[in-house]
Amino acid sequence: MTPTIALTLLLTVTSTGQGTTTDPGPVVTTAWLSTHLADPRVRVIYTGDERPDRAHIPGARFLAHDATMGASHALLDPQALAAALARAGATDEARIVLYGDAPMATGWLYMAFASIGHADHVSMLDGNVAAWVAEGRPTSTSTEPPGTGRLTPRPAPDVIVDAPWVRARLETPGTRILDVRTDREWRAGHLPGATLVLWQDLFSNVSQARFKPREDIVAILRRAGAGPDQEVVTYCAIGMRASLMYFAARYAGLRARVYVGSFDDWQRQAGFPIVR
Repeated sequence: MTPTIALTLLLTVTSTGQGTTTDPGPVVTTAWLSTHLADPRVRVIYTGDERPDRAHIPGARFLAHDATMGASHALLDPQALAAALARAGATDEARIVLYGDAPMATGWLYMAFASIGHADHVSMLDGNVAAWVAEGRPTSTSTEPPGTGRLTPRPAPDVIVDAPWVRARLETPGTRILDVRTDREWRAGHLPGATLVLWQDLFSNVSQARFKPREDIVAILRRAGAGPDQEVVTYCAIGMRASLMYFAARYAGLRARVYVGSFDDWQRQAGFPIVR
């Protein structure tokens, strides 16, 4: 066999079929996941309002997003957080695929992975179990045993910011603050210089959690003033919707951070400005 033929065969094996070692990117299709369900290096986690025994994608493990939280709606410390994610099947070697009926809960888990340095190993499923079923794909009600692998925490200090960090950068040219709440919440009070962006606009089909094409998401963020030369900071009420928009910003290729405390925390800070 010539070297050229051998290389061609290697590329074919590693880019298609089960057991792939290629990076599928931040968003994977239901077709991709269906092809890779038997790959031991692919782990599926679902979250949101579902019960653990509800019909789900075969092999997926349920993780309630609040299982990653400690007091005051904050993430657990890195060691405890890594342990919680590992029980849901995450490991240092695995490609993690997240899905759920509540996209903001899925975004929260993505942010949790990012906070301990594992965002590059995590993908969001383009669709949820409703989309999966609509395509005639199988489901399961079996409860998977807890994962036994190791997920090493590598804390990433550039993911989560607090109120003083945000206040120091209000209305600065290099920072674009995105408010991911409703128009009613926005009009009741928002951070100075912030731009309102609706999380629903990220999806072509909200009920099935179908993302719009990446170029459309880039355009949405660009219209909100978020460009490649800026750092995006997202906030909402308590960090859930902001986490989803944080994922969207990263998917669009932007530098991003998430203010997890969000407006609930901001309005408790003495003397911090609010636009009404």
